[in-house]
Amino acid sequence: MDADHGGRADGERKPAWPEVTSPPDVGLQGSGDGAEPGAPSACPPGAGPVRPQDTEAAAGTARDPGEAAAPGGGDPENPKGGPAAPEDAKPPDTPSAGPREGAGIAGLSLPYQVVAALALSVFGLLACGQLAMVFLHVAPSNTLTKQHGEAFDDWIYPEFEQNWKLFAPNPLQQNVAVEARADVEGADGRRTTRWVNLSGEDGKAIRGSLLPSHVHQNELRRAWDFYTGSHTEENRPNGLRGELSERYMRRIVMLRLSQQGYGGSIERVQIRSAVTAVGAPAWSDEKISTEPVYRALPWWNVTDDDLPEGSGQGQASVGAEGAE
Repeated sequence: MDADHGGRADGERKPAWPEVTSPPDVGLQGSGDGAEPGAPSACPPGAGPVRPQDTEAAAGTARDPGEAAAPGGGDPENPKGGPAAPEDAKPPDTPSAGPREGAGIAGLSLPYQVVAALALSVFGLLACGQLAMVFLHVAPSNTLTKQHGEAFDDWIYPEFEQNWKLFAPNPLQQNVAVEARADVEGADGRRTTRWVNLSGEDGKAIRGSLLPSHVHQNELRRAWDFYTGSHTEENRPNGLRGELSERYMRRIVMLRLSQQGYGGSIERVQIRSAVTAVGAPAWSDEKISTEPVYRALPWWNVTDDDLPEGSGQGQASVGAEGAE
């Protein structure tokens, strides 16, 4: 015959490893009936018997598509195995309709971007202006402070007052209280009232308050500092601001005493300070006297300019003022 038992022609070469396209007949492996002597075996020399599952894998026969692939194989984008999603099924990368997270102002619409830019510009200008005013207020005397010093003070006082006592090497260790009394002319004659602790009343007004008044905290304290800074120990003015500080103190005192309800007209007022040293802590051996030290000012006659609006006192006694 022109071909061998396998059906190959004379010029056709025998492959080194014949492909298995179908499960081989078991009878071909032995020498039983039906096995032709000298026929080539389906397995290479030294290999064991061919199993049906091996032939299925060699033939590329697919198992259940839903089965997971063997570990270490398969698509690297689908390491867990399973059916891979077709490329057409993947959702396209579409931008979100709302603002992007973390995009800041750029994620807003154009009108909101304009509003945000304007707001930031206004806040920035205010912050720069505040810093410039504070710097010029605390800076040494220069050309700008000489020409526009009053404008700087009007901006700073009283809300942005710069008080460096917290950082002073020797902070205040005394409590200063301002007290006042008055001569009242009433229906039963003239009498002198008791001393009223004006600082104590301010303390009661702000103690326990979540939003304490700036007037109760600083008005009287600042007025007393203004007076002591412009007067000598003998209560004499040491500059042009001395008379101004006296009028300021009289007006504040009259504003407070007019609310006491003395039942007459106030003709004169007297002010004094009570300075008390802060006591030593319990663990200290330092001995500090906590007895108050008083500084009494002379009597001041009340004028019409010292009367608060709506006090109902009327004209001050000019005769009594002239007698003094």
